[in-house]
Amino acid sequence: MNTNATQSLDTRGMNCPLPILRTKKALSILGAGETLAVTATDPGSLKDMQAFCKQTGNELISSSANQGEFEFLIRKA
Repeated sequence: MNTNATQSLDTRGMNCPLPILRTKKALSILGAGETLAVTATDPGSLKDMQAFCKQTGNELISSSANQGEFEFLIRKA
């Protein structure tokens, strides 16, 4: 997970829609421009995070997959 993020969120073991709901909640307490690093194991989270960021106006800075874990870095709009 990105250690330069303002905050990190571990959603491993959670299935849709929990990773998105927890991400939304975590972003709500961050200020504009701050970043959130999210780790997930739900394969659907790849498309879900892209769609979530597009719908909410937040920036998906990066996403990666490694051995069944997915990492996302999101900048709050």
